[in-house]
Amino acid sequence: MPDLKSLIREVPDFPKPGINFYDITTLLKNPAGWRQVIDELKAQYASTPIDLVVGIEARGFFFAPAIAYALGAGFVPVRKPGKLPAATESVEYALEYGTDRLEVHKDAITPGARVLVLDDVLATGGTASAVVSLVERLGGVVAGVGFVIELDFLNGRSKLGSHEIFSLLHY
Repeated sequence: MPDLKSLIREVPDFPKPGINFYDITTLLKNPAGWRQVIDELKAQYASTPIDLVVGIEARGFFFAPAIAYALGAGFVPVRKPGKLPAATESVEYALEYGTDRLEVHKDAITPGARVLVLDDVLATGGTASAVVSLVERLGGVVAGVGFVIELDFLNGRSKLGSHEIFSLLHY
């Protein structure tokens, strides 16, 4: 099994000075590393009843559909505004400078559906927290919140309350 951290490229000063960007494209192109990530995420949630896996645009789309398939669950994309064709529910959340918005189809999550929220990186927790609130607003039950990478020093999990959080890698 490969050391997954060795497959992730660290890019200093991107997208701005002082930020260390963890580039997962180098992991995605490695067949053994890609398989290991999917297998380990699947193993984490194999015994948890999951109806839907929500993937957050854009890099969450790399992992969420594969995990949904592996678990026999449905996949629901949460997208940036204006990308979904039917009626949507939206959530606005704070960024470092300003706000952003995400949307999901109103009929994508039925009340009582057990939902896994999955993304590539947990940083400050703002995006994941916003998606969790969106799932709950539609009546979904958050069964877990998962990430490939967690940047522990940013303490993003503090914004996710009492939800079960799993991160495969920690920096």
